[in-house]
Amino acid sequence: MRKRKRIALVSHDGRKLAMLRWVNSRRDFLREFKLIGTSGTAKAISEVCDLEIESSSHGMGGGDIIIASQILKGKIDVLIFFIDTMTPHGHEHDVQSLIRTATTMDIPFALNNSTADLIIGSLDSKKQ
Repeated sequence: MRKRKRIALVSHDGRKLAMLRWVNSRRDFLREFKLIGTSGTAKAISEVCDLEIESSSHGMGGGDIIIASQILKGKIDVLIFFIDTMTPHGHEHDVQSLIRTATTMDIPFALNNSTADLIIGSLDSKKQ
């Protein structure tokens, strides 16, 4: 039996609604994966989309770094991070560390809907 892939779902507040719409429209497919998110994103997905999702800390409280450390440990297979590029963020260095970690560890990651669709589409075609 193959282990279920783990997908990290993260979104800035300004992109939370877009994340919820994206997740909700793919809810049945995403049920096949272990999901983790920063606390705000995880809470919203759990409540609105009725999906089981593990919660780490809030992004500004180190949640991005916790997810980056899980990527380093090989515990995250895909990162979907809807970034709000129009708003400055006080924890920008954490965001950059998360992106750098995903790049270094060579896991697929998306920063917008279109790329997220491509990644999820490739997971669907592989039929775990």
